[in-house]
Parts: sequence; C-alpha cells; structure tokens
Amino acid sequence: MWIITMFDLPTNTKPERRDYTHFRKALLKDGFTLMQYSVYIRHCASEDNAKVHIKRIEEMVPPQGEVRIIAITDKQFERMRVFWGKKRKKPEPAPQQLELF
Repeated sequence: MWIITMFDLPTNTKPERRDYTHFRKALLKDGFTLMQYSVYIRHCASEDNAKVHIKRIEEMVPPQGEVRIIAITDKQFERMRVFWGKKRKKPEPAPQQLELF
C-alpha cells in the first residue's frame, strides 16, 4: 500500500508558517518522502499498517488549511503515469526492504 498525502496550508503569518513546518517535519519523521511540492508518499507493508499512519496524520493536521490522504495499492501506484517535461518516467519502485512493526 502507498499513502499519498497532499496539502495546502496557509503561510501568511508566523503561526501559520510554524504549523506548516511542524506538519511537514512530522510527515518526514513518520517515514514520508517528498513526491512533489506539498505531496508526500509513504509505502506501507499492509492495509493495517497504512491505517496506523493515516491516523497519525489525522492527529497532526493543523487548524487551518486543507490536507487530503489517499491510500492506493502497489498495483495502482505502478499504473501511475509520470511525465518530466515531454519525457515519460517510471514511478518510484516499492521499497524491497522488510518492515518490522
């Protein structure tokens, strides 16, 4: 399973920038990686493991802004079409390491 987290958070005031920074750093600490601007992804070994990480995201959502979470299977992730300019690139491969949790 892959968890994709997309967000638009305000950064107009100092407290809003602080909330944005805390949210982004919390995603990184939880094992997410930057896919593209304001889109972070994380591979999970199972649907149950994905639910744990989704719950963590829900608990750290800032008071303002918009956060969207989608969970997709490895097969669905493989069918993603990625373009870099006019050239097509393959999506990131699933990690081959064994996760023990």
